[in-house]
Amino acid sequence: MKKILASLICLLVFSVGAGYCTPIDIEYNDGIYHITVSGEKARKKVKVYASQALMTNDEVHKMSGAVLTVNAGFFDPANEKTMSYVTTGRQTIEDPIMNENFLANPVLRKNMAKVLNRTEFRVVDCDGKYRYEIVPHNTPVDFTCSVVEAVQGGPLILPDMRLEEEFFLVKDGDTIVRESCSVLHKVARTVLGLKDGELHILIITDEHPMDMYEVQALCKKLGFDRAMAMDGGSSTSMNYKNKYKVISLKGDGYGRKLKSFILVY
Repeated sequence: MKKILASLICLLVFSVGAGYCTPIDIEYNDGIYHITVSGEKARKKVKVYASQALMTNDEVHKMSGAVLTVNAGFFDPANEKTMSYVTTGRQTIEDPIMNENFLANPVLRKNMAKVLNRTEFRVVDCDGKYRYEIVPHNTPVDFTCSVVEAVQGGPLILPDMRLEEEFFLVKDGDTIVRESCSVLHKVARTVLGLKDGELHILIITDEHPMDMYEVQALCKKLGFDRAMAMDGGSSTSMNYKNKYKVISLKGDGYGRKLKSFILVY
C-alpha cells in the first residue's frame, strides 16, 4: 500500500483568533483512494454545496477554496435539476419534488416514496456537539438535534444493502427487470463510510471498478459501521488542494458537470 498523505500537520499559532486545520489522511492502493477526515472539530468544516448551473468538481473546488471536494448526489442532466435532497446551513435548498421531469416520469412517480427516502449523509448538531449520520431521508433526528448539512445519494450499503427498498433494483421473482445507477455493474464509485464516529470517503476509480456488492465487501473489510454510495460512474471525482485530482477516464478529460458536492474546509 502506498500512503500518499499521512496527516496534515497543524501549526499551533499562539495568538488571538488562531485557527486550526482539518486532519485529512489519504491512502491510495490499487486504484482506490481512502480518505479519512478525523476529529470532532472537523465535523463543523464539512459542508454541502449545490450549484445553480452544473459545474465540474474541479470548478467547485477552485471556487470554494475547500481543502477537499468530492461529488455527491444524483441529478437530471436534461434539466440540470436535482434528484436528491440537499440541505446546507440548516435549510433544504434542493428538493427532487421540484423537478418536473421526476414528476412526469410514470415509473419514478409510481415509486416516488422509495426514491424520496433514499439514504442521505448528514452533519447533525446536538446541543452544540456535531456528529455524522448515514440514514434514510425520512429518519427523524433526535430531540434537541438539527440537521446542519445533508445530501442524499444511495443506496445504503451497511449495515444492510437497500437496493430494492431505494428503487435501485426491481425484481420479478428472481429475474431483474430494472437496474439503476449500474449497481450490479463494475464502475467507478464514490462511497461514504462511518467508523467510530469518523468520516471515511472512498474514491473507487476506473482503474478498479466495482459493483455494489464488491463495494459492500470492501466496506466490511475496512470495518465501517455504516456506509452509503453517492453518484458514481462518470460522476466520480475528487480534488484535494491542488495536489490530487480524480475524474472519470471515460469522460472528456475535464470531468462531468455535476449538481451537488461535499466540501471539507
